[in-house]
Parts: sequence; C-alpha cells; structure tokens
Amino acid sequence: MSVPFADRLPLSRQAVDRDNVGRTRPALFDELLTDSTTRVLALHHDRTLVDSDRLALRSTAEVTSGVLRIYLGRTTVDAPGEPAGTPVVVTVLTDAAAAELEPDEERWSGLRPIADRLSDRDAGLFTEALAIANWHASHGYSPRNGDPTVVEQGGWVRRSLTDGSQVFPRTDPAIIVCVLDADDRLLLGSNAMWGTGRFSLLAGFVEPGESLEAAVIREIGEESGLRVVAPQYLGSQPWPFPASLMVGFSARVADDQAPDDLLPDGEEIVELRWFTRQQLHDSLDSVLLPGRSSIARAMIEDWYGGELENGPIA
Repeated sequence: MSVPFADRLPLSRQAVDRDNVGRTRPALFDELLTDSTTRVLALHHDRTLVDSDRLALRSTAEVTSGVLRIYLGRTTVDAPGEPAGTPVVVTVLTDAAAAELEPDEERWSGLRPIADRLSDRDAGLFTEALAIANWHASHGYSPRNGDPTVVEQGGWVRRSLTDGSQVFPRTDPAIIVCVLDADDRLLLGSNAMWGTGRFSLLAGFVEPGESLEAAVIREIGEESGLRVVAPQYLGSQPWPFPASLMVGFSARVADDQAPDDLLPDGEEIVELRWFTRQQLHDSLDSVLLPGRSSIARAMIEDWYGGELENGPIA
C-alpha cells in the first residue's frame, strides 16, 4: 500500500496545537468564552454534533452552559469559517442542554462510526475531547486520599481540595499484534464477548513493570499458547474507550513452535484461526473484521496489501 502505515491510523491524526502554555493563564476561560472566534465541541454521552463528514462546532453564544469545560488548544489548519489558530473548547452537556442545543438525534454521532471519514483536524479534536472527558469522569476524587478534586489549568489538571496534590491525565497502553507464521499466515481470534464470526488481532494491556515487547510475548502466549519472537513496532493510535493507547506490533511464531498448536484460553479468546490472504478474502461473507476506525483494521489491511470490503463494526 502506497500510504505509510502511520498515516492510515484514523485516530492518530491531528491538526491541533494543544497550547500547553495557554492552559496556565488564570483568566483562560474568561478570555475564551468572550472571544467570538472560539469554537465549542459539544459532548454528550460520548457523542458530538456532526454535519455530514465534519464536526459541527458551535460558537460560545450557542453553548452557554455545561458540567465541564476543557481547553483543547488551537487549530493549525484552515477549515470553512474556522481559520488556523481557532481556539476550541469541549463542553460536556447535560441531557437537557444537549436536547436544547440540538434535538435531532441523527445530528449526534460517536467517534468510531465516523473517525475514518473525518479530516485530520476533526479526528484529532474529537479524539482529544473524548479522551480527556473520560479521564475527568473517573477522577472526581483524588486517587491519593479519596477527597474531592477541582479542575485547573484549562481542564488538564485536577487538584485535591484537602492537601493540594495534583492529578494528571493518564493513558493505559495496550499492545495489539499481527502474529505471522513462516508461511506469512495471519492469526485472528474471536473474543468471548463478541458475536459469532467476529475476529480481530490479539491484544492486551501492558502490565506494571513490563516493556511493550515483553507484553507482546506474554499476551500472545496467554491467549494462543504460541511462543512468538522478534516483536517489531508498527505504529500507535489513541483509543479513548475509555483511555487506551493501542500500540501495534508484528511478531513471528518461533521456529521451534508448531503454529497449529493453538490453545485459546477459553475465557477471553474462544476461537483462533490462521488465514492466508486468499482465505481471508474468501471468508469475508462469514468473518466480521474490526471497524475502520481501529488500528486492528489498518494492521490487517497492511498485511493483506489493500482494503478489504467488509462491513465495519463500530
């Protein structure tokens, strides 16, 4: 495929200056909310407003209230009516505020169904907004002392009201692996939580005190019974559902390991199958692949050598 792999990851794209210095201005939101050029990404139950294949950002006059505001930064490219340098704020809305702003449910969309169709700017804004809003949703109280926290620095810090300790946003790294055998077959697995016929690459979270490469070897061993070697980094993209960073690797089955000695763990992974490129192509009527917003889809198609016509899963 002619486009570099990293450029085919929908959620790794961005055209936003996160403006770390601007976050610290004491009167930041007073300035932003009185600036007619500021645009608001309205967020409600992990959905935002869209107009066809672009975000429908609103003015501050249209979005006057919310349960949380976070400064996302300034755009770095021009868009219709929104030149480069436009400041953007995400505002998390209540049910009532969302219904008042836009009662048409079809105008609201989650990230996964539209990510691959968004521009770099819009994909970056929506991904950033969802990730940071999800972090706030689970950090109303300090993990150090259990006391309430308040929002500071444009929404990028929470501070304990008791001892002043600060809590910063975190991301959970997870590895996802394109496992290949000596014949260049690709290993796909079916998760116990999925419907029949849905397959994807094997993946798992990185454990404390573990390198990414060690996580690759451990996870593949646990989920398939295979010993793999030579993990090679491919690329990464955020996956804000709620707070992951998916780190893509390829790895080869060890020479002394029989690739067909598959042992799915039976709890998380219930079925494992090897595919040649032709076999995968011929199975698309019965095998459901990950959606086009995922790094898994990009990795599978990179191995395949082109796009696969298969209904995406949101």
